[in-house]
Amino acid sequence: MNKRNFISLLGATFLTAAAFAKNPMVGGKEMFPTKNIIENAVNSADHTTLVAAVKAAGLVDTLMSPGPFTVFAPTNDAFAKLPAGTVDTMLKPESKPTLTKVLTYHVVAGKMSSIDLKKAIKMGGGQATLKTVAGGTLTASMQGTAIVLKDEKGGMSKVTQANVFQSNGVIHVVDSVMLPN
Repeated sequence: MNKRNFISLLGATFLTAAAFAKNPMVGGKEMFPTKNIIENAVNSADHTTLVAAVKAAGLVDTLMSPGPFTVFAPTNDAFAKLPAGTVDTMLKPESKPTLTKVLTYHVVAGKMSSIDLKKAIKMGGGQATLKTVAGGTLTASMQGTAIVLKDEKGGMSKVTQANVFQSNGVIHVVDSVMLPN
């Protein structure tokens, strides 16, 4: 087999593998890279609290816009770790400014894959500072092979599912709600 035929065969193999690659599953539902962050998130059974919070904060249109955004998406279990009554209080209309700040603290402008995050961590000597849309910072580092995020209050959150690509960015599922100062 000559070099040209080998390269053609190799390319066809990659295209075939890509054609059969499944979209990631989040909360029991397939996530489609052609849909935006909101269109996918509303289908995840693991993110019903996050979706309710995004709606209460009036952020639906923002997260449907072209972005791109990197969203660290806490699961329902992550919200359940908060002190009793916190979520109910945050969803009240009078708490909208606080809710908006907490939610936008989970969003970074631009599209950062796990590879991008790991490169930034390596370039930062083991830590990367991420500027959030809320104006605060998250500190990313590695814990073994997992990406972990430290919030401004010292809380830690682990990326449990990375690289859920969307038409307007990427979602990384996290196991804790992160809180700004």
